Amino acid sequence: MKITRLSDVERRPRRVAVGTFDGVHLGHREVIDGSDTVLTFDPHPVSVVAPGHEPPLLTPLERKAELIAELGVEEVVVIAFDRDFAQRSAQSFLDDVLVGALDARRVSVGENFRFGHKAKGDPDLLRSDSRFATHVAPLLEVDGEVVSSSHIRGLVLGGAVEYADRLLGRPFRHSGEVVHGDKRGRELGFPTANVVPQDGYVLPGHGVYACLANGHPAAVNVGVRPMFETGRGELIEAYLIDWDGDLYGRVLHVDFLKRLRGERRFPSVEALVEQMSRDVDAAVATVTGRT
Repeated sequence: MKITRLSDVERRPRRVAVGTFDGVHLGHREVIDGSDTVLTFDPHPVSVVAPGHEPPLLTPLERKAELIAELGVEEVVVIAFDRDFAQRSAQSFLDDVLVGALDARRVSVGENFRFGHKAKGDPDLLRSDSRFATHVAPLLEVDGEVVSSSHIRGLVLGGAVEYADRLLGRPFRHSGEVVHGDKRGRELGFPTANVVPQDGYVLPGHGVYACLANGHPAAVNVGVRPMFETGRGELIEAYLIDWDGDLYGRVLHVDFLKRLRGERRFPSVEALVEQMSRDVDAAVATVTGRT
């Protein structure tokens, strides 16, 4: 699948799905279905329209493109969203982008999609344009809750990764390069691969989770390690169960399956080690139950 900047796009007849698509969740899939091209924005429009109020993201652009490719889309076209683009009128978006640059023959959006200066464009404006067919996907509900990126962010931040995974249609993932830590886990008998969380992206609430790390069963702590004075900030510490190898400098993809417990201080190092053993057993049981 191709990733193309709008400025470099080749004009051809397209079936275009338009949206930010952060997380590429189940609702987004309804919008994308039947499209050969996805038109999205980078950075997130809120970071330009209302700086300082942008949400932490669920997916980097590269991960978003991977997930979209899995849906059979041929090309992701990326609009470099800046102040100039934010000033474009809704009609200019139709004329210059959808028709002029992309030659859209079908345009698909979610029912809450807004576009153009001051968000004056909406699905009704798209429907009124006879140059292309318009598909408006209704908001998807699961268990009476609307599936949205903002709702999923809240679930992940609160540690409710199991429910977030249901709405995403796959496990929530946070990726990063493995860095050297203080070797505390190795001293305790649980050597960990340590990842510094990416700024600007959603991180699950502090606690211990059953995960897959690069596809391998893992018990993962997210937090600040209250038992020890390390001087470090938040860290993702992944103990890959029955793994023996060097991960330093490699990218670790951590897929969160279930929150096992909150992060807390223990009365002794021995009590912590006992709990870590139970965490590993619970992580194995969780992963085994999903395979």
